[in-house]
Amino acid sequence: METLQVRTSRRSELVDITGQVREAVRRFGVAEGVAHLWSFHTTCGLTVNEGADPDVARDIDWKLGELVPHDESSYRHAEGNSDSHVKTSLVNPGATLLVSKGELVLGTWQAVFLAEFDGPRTRKVGLQVVSAG
Repeated sequence: METLQVRTSRRSELVDITGQVREAVRRFGVAEGVAHLWSFHTTCGLTVNEGADPDVARDIDWKLGELVPHDESSYRHAEGNSDSHVKTSLVNPGATLLVSKGELVLGTWQAVFLAEFDGPRTRKVGLQVVSAG
């Protein structure tokens, strides 16, 4: 397993980590298989979506904020980050990606994002690549 570190700069944002994931997948040296990613946090998740237009990531972050507002008075959890826990459950803390010919396989417009909901922080993402053969 390899652990990636991602520094976020705002309370809520989607950070493109595709480059870090690609490099880490190459270091495993697995020709064909799957890459499993896992966030070690309860207030940030992982998702795959369009990376070509940064407005897509901003729109996702904005819409999640509308769906699950940061209104501390409406939650029972006393730490002030209940919305972050709910958003992480909606997004998911993990992702499974394909590896072929030693490279991460993504669609033309796809990117891997760390979805930060309680930052800014330094986040850790576990990566394990499993061979198909």
